[in-house]
Amino acid sequence: MKKRICIRTDRGKEAVDGAGVKLRRVLGLKTVHQYDPFLMLDGFDSTDPDDYVRGFPFHPHRGIETVTYLVEGLIEHMDSLGNKGTIGDLQCQWMTAGSGIIHQEMPKESPRMLGCQLWVNLSAKEKMTQPTYRDIVQEDVPVIHAPGAVVRVLSGTYDRKPGPMDGGFRQVQYLDVTLEPGITWDYDQTPNDHTLFLYLMEGTLAPEGLDGFEEKGCAMLMEAGGSSDEENQTVTVRSGPGGARFLLIAGKPLNEPVSWGGPIVMNTREELDLAFQELETGTFIKHRDPMFLIL
Repeated sequence: MKKRICIRTDRGKEAVDGAGVKLRRVLGLKTVHQYDPFLMLDGFDSTDPDDYVRGFPFHPHRGIETVTYLVEGLIEHMDSLGNKGTIGDLQCQWMTAGSGIIHQEMPKESPRMLGCQLWVNLSAKEKMTQPTYRDIVQEDVPVIHAPGAVVRVLSGTYDRKPGPMDGGFRQVQYLDVTLEPGITWDYDQTPNDHTLFLYLMEGTLAPEGLDGFEEKGCAMLMEAGGSSDEENQTVTVRSGPGGARFLLIAGKPLNEPVSWGGPIVMNTREELDLAFQELETGTFIKHRDPMFLIL
């Protein structure tokens, strides 16, 4: 049985974004090529509402998908397509910005805000697709119980059980895994040529290839290699004395150039310049709710 080993860990750094939200930017510009097609991962874990209630007022996106998952907390959102609502405990918002969307995300005071936002790149042929928005609610997420482990399937398939999302344009595999203390867990359901990483949200975890345990707030990239036609290599992890909760995220890399400016990610500088020019001239949004008046 061939195994994927952990080839790097990334903790990122503390950052402030939006109107003053404190978060940990785990993945970003410096990790784009290693984690392709995943661009950015912001983690948040706070019991102090002052860290997050100022939120993310209206801002644009183009060329990406954003995936916001909450283990605990509450976020109100609305966008230029006319969508509005809330994300609560164990819920997810999957947004395809495509040709352009403007939205806001405003966290509300809660006992704890624990979750993350992932940015998934779109290919050159998909970047100007029509924007879409999908909610993943708790009751629609399959929950698989095994000795010492609980796996929630947000997208993709695990143990022959499909999640409520097909994983967007990159067919992302997105699992929320909770392990009791001292549990060894194996996973072999991602093709060998797909990028696969773990994001540790709680506890400690030791993936194959590391001598010790990593602490929460860490991304762990698992080696990719071999053909997708070969037997899938296995990811093996072991939880520490306090258990562990982590996300397993995987997708096929794009291997395309990245031109990134703030909330917009394109393939060329010319495409990026055009997007910002359209923001200035009011032509950025190609599809909108007629009542949306920000632009």
